[in-house]
Amino acid sequence: MKDGDVIKFKIPHRKAWTHGSDRACPSRVLHVTALIAASFGAGAACSPHGEPLAGQQFETIEVASEEIHVSFFTSGNPEAQRVIFVHGTPGSAGAWTDYLEDEPGNFEYIAIDRPGFGSSSPDKAVVSLEEQAEAILPLLEQRDGKWPILVGHSLGGPIIAKVAVMAPEKVGGLVIVAGSFDPELEKVHFVQRLGEFWPIGQILPSTIRNSNRELIALKPELQALAEELGQIKTPTIIVHGTDDNLVPYSNVAFLQPKLENAALLEVVKLEGKNHFLPWNSKQEIVSAYQRLAAETHIETEQAAIEPRRLTR
Repeated sequence: MKDGDVIKFKIPHRKAWTHGSDRACPSRVLHVTALIAASFGAGAACSPHGEPLAGQQFETIEVASEEIHVSFFTSGNPEAQRVIFVHGTPGSAGAWTDYLEDEPGNFEYIAIDRPGFGSSSPDKAVVSLEEQAEAILPLLEQRDGKWPILVGHSLGGPIIAKVAVMAPEKVGGLVIVAGSFDPELEKVHFVQRLGEFWPIGQILPSTIRNSNRELIALKPELQALAEELGQIKTPTIIVHGTDDNLVPYSNVAFLQPKLENAALLEVVKLEGKNHFLPWNSKQEIVSAYQRLAAETHIETEQAAIEPRRLTR
């Protein structure tokens, strides 16, 4: 974005939430297998679209020169501190259904469909971490002196980190769940390139096509983000499984020193857990953002002088 660009926002929001069809759908699917299956007409490995709700309300938004619509589910107390859930690739707001079911009294939960997925738009892939982060900025509202806590799974991890870089004063905490951060671990397989050629690209479901394009473009995006991570002072908890074969646990070793200026940095190491932590480690994730909510009284500037480091 250049200086002087006009920023408006278009956020269709759902005042209620519903069960999506991706309740057990992995956030970062085995994209190579999905591409091969889809190219032969088998369709996506899973369909990460939530069910649309009647009576959705829409507000007008435009990010830079391109319209982006962000659809989201919400539950809980609309006057309380927000917890914003950001899915990986592919995925949708419905990935967080079990969390929204709890109807928390001390939080307002918001689960978004990222641009390019679910009911959000555009229909094409939005591969820029900055543009994905910009779509979240209008949701950063202060409640009772507390800014939102962002929870990002897989590719949602670097997206929420980018939000903290862009709007550090408006983010109360980060929970990075199985986040993809090390650019050297991002490999593009030959079959992914095939997905960009006609007619295969036309056969693929848009969810898989957009996910594939995000993954192809991810390495340079992460390289650029790595240079900015030192700017983050936001209290952060990293939650990662040691048996994650999609986003390896070694991402934690890459990320920890980059977040040296975070007011709080805690690593929750989940022995024997795989990539699908939102579904198999809900309690650990809930506990993480509850602890961050309790940390909101800490002054970022003071805490950054002597940042705390914890590993569980």
